[in-house]
Amino acid sequence: MSSEGENNIHFVCTRDEGWQIVEKNKRYWLSNCGCREQRGRCKRSRMDICLDFQERNTGGGSNLHEVRKEEIERVFAEAKEKHLVVRPFRDDQDRTRVAGICFCCDDCCGYFLDPREKCDKGRYRETTDLDNCTHCSECVEVCYFGARSMVDGKLVVAADRCYGCGLCTDICPTGCIGMVVRSTVTNKIKKEV
Repeated sequence: MSSEGENNIHFVCTRDEGWQIVEKNKRYWLSNCGCREQRGRCKRSRMDICLDFQERNTGGGSNLHEVRKEEIERVFAEAKEKHLVVRPFRDDQDRTRVAGICFCCDDCCGYFLDPREKCDKGRYRETTDLDNCTHCSECVEVCYFGARSMVDGKLVVAADRCYGCGLCTDICPTGCIGMVVRSTVTNKIKKEV
């Protein structure tokens, strides 16, 4: 799923990709998010939002309990509503296997608050039609990776900083943001240079 190699435990993906990972598994466990427990109450989402695909707590938090798929659907709905980044994590003993999924935000998650935390970029990255962009800045607020900013009232995109979560596509009121396969973009750029 990740395009940046498989060096780190976590990688970013879109919600749709995350749901494809869920569909490949038959059993599900939720636990409290270790980051949320360490930092206290999260301003964005509920506490029990770390998903495991095996009965061992790899997410780091307490209260591991088995749930039905319907509960995972509710977690994904909350991830969309609360603008949480879908960050699957690889099994620490078998890096070819996805062990679970974290749902992260900029309020309490270690990855966004500690620059030493590493994560692989996802398979996709954003593409923005700046000709149709209204420069409303709504997408800037959900880009926890700092790939979008406003300069003199205009949206500026640093595509190389995009990790491929797709949150910007959810919030864009004009629908001018899409997701493209990262290698396709890279190849196109190489051809144009």
